[in-house]
Amino acid sequence: MRNQWRWPALFLVIVALAMVAGCGGDDDNEASGNTTAAETNGEAAGGTLVFAGAADPISLDPALASDGESIRPASQIFETLINLEPGGTELVPGLAESWEVSEDAKAITFTIREGVTFHDGTDFNAEAVCFNFDRWYNFTGPTQSAGASYYWQVTFGGYAKNIKENEALGKSLYASCEASDATTVKINLTRPSASVLGALTLAPFSIASPKALAEFKADEGTVDDTGFSPSGTFGTEHPTGTGPFKLESWEVGDRLTLVRNEDYWGDQAKLDKVIIRPIADNAARLQALQTGEIQGYDLVEPQDIPTIEGDKSLQILERPAFNIFYVTINQKVKPFDKLEVRQAVAHGLDRQAVVDNFYGGLGQVAKEFMPPTLSGYAEDGVREYEYDPAKAKQLLRKAGVTLPLEVEFWYPTDVSRPYMPDPKRNFEAFAASLNESGFKVVPKSAPWNPDYLGRVLVGKGGALNFLGQTGDYADADNFIGIFFQGQKPQWGFSNPALFKALDEAEVEPDVDKRESDYQEINRTIMEYLPGIPVAHSKSALAFNANIEGYVPSPTTNESFATVTIGE
Repeated sequence: MRNQWRWPALFLVIVALAMVAGCGGDDDNEASGNTTAAETNGEAAGGTLVFAGAADPISLDPALASDGESIRPASQIFETLINLEPGGTELVPGLAESWEVSEDAKAITFTIREGVTFHDGTDFNAEAVCFNFDRWYNFTGPTQSAGASYYWQVTFGGYAKNIKENEALGKSLYASCEASDATTVKINLTRPSASVLGALTLAPFSIASPKALAEFKADEGTVDDTGFSPSGTFGTEHPTGTGPFKLESWEVGDRLTLVRNEDYWGDQAKLDKVIIRPIADNAARLQALQTGEIQGYDLVEPQDIPTIEGDKSLQILERPAFNIFYVTINQKVKPFDKLEVRQAVAHGLDRQAVVDNFYGGLGQVAKEFMPPTLSGYAEDGVREYEYDPAKAKQLLRKAGVTLPLEVEFWYPTDVSRPYMPDPKRNFEAFAASLNESGFKVVPKSAPWNPDYLGRVLVGKGGALNFLGQTGDYADADNFIGIFFQGQKPQWGFSNPALFKALDEAEVEPDVDKRESDYQEINRTIMEYLPGIPVAHSKSALAFNANIEGYVPSPTTNESFATVTIGE
């Protein structure tokens, strides 16, 4: 995983609340959706939305969770200093009204909102911000496990004192936090970074009540294969943030109930309650929606979309694509160090056919190694490679290669990813198109983890391999920086000019120049062609047709606060 974001106001048409079917077996009015409309910000609102995820949350303490099922409810309870705009990746104010990056990109100064309180009535202020940052920095024992504080490690690296098994994390990017007054807080870094701003939109960097963290022993617990298991009750019974909803109850295996925060500092939530139910089986989630047991669910299977779209009482909402599926080319394997050979691979992959046949209408052919929703994506001037077997053969001959050129092509088994829905069939389609383009593909496969990933990441996966990534936060560095910043074995090349450009773009504090720099880097990458971007894929949610105001986010950074239930 790797990841970035903001929120402007939405103007919603509010309609009269209609009765909605509720949770099976529950006879109270709120759970069944038959609540009386409440007056919220002068507009009629109310009702209970029942939504299904795939599993129970692991924890409602966002700092100690990295799974989507935990982050969904936590994002309603807690808030971050910086947000993403609804449905996009532009940074907008959150708990911070504004921020400024220092010229050396080693400090960020935030001006935070006044008049905000936590759910326990204590004040949100600059000292509370520093308390949270220092808490994360001083994690130790079980909380230093990647299964607990994964996103701290991804963003900031090490801790104040790395325990033995984490010594490789090195020195933390975080240096200190200064609260100069109640509304001014400065985050100091040990080295320049501009990409950290985007990471601060992640739910694990939400600001929690210092009083509640201490009172309910947030950092006490153990770690197992499923992540952090708290012995305190902060993450299970008393998650205390500043968000538009508060936890009412959590019955593990059945439902988690959120209630509107009547003292919220901003526009109050329209709904009275949100109930989130764990339904592991996708077919069961679809059935629950069709029968009215729930009013919405996530992780819709592509093959179910036509069924939902064909029902006038239901609707599909699509998240913008925020991932990339790509083919690596290992230049250590000759003759793939020759540009013409890599270009022949690009022209020999029928990417459009793969997208058309395996993505259920939710895919698009990629032309760069990052999604088009990100700042730094180059809309023009990028070299593109259409499927053209004749041109591929011509390029191979120009490179002095005898046709057909034999090539080992590796793909993973026992795995499926949104960006790579069916690796074996994806591979078979690409092998067929390459075999028509002057290559002789030798198929190789291995289980995804650890055999396949371990082999590919150290450069022992043959010349061609499948890989991909879903972004953790909305920054170009979270994609092309990860892939190409410095020498990586899976690519097998050294390009000092490219490495230098990525180093400089990562720390550039001027937003416009940074965007321009990354656009030019994307053009350079597609000229140099270290690999072939294949596809971006969207994901889908399903709702009753009368549910309005839910705004899908490419990063799943979605709020229930703007949702209303119409007639």
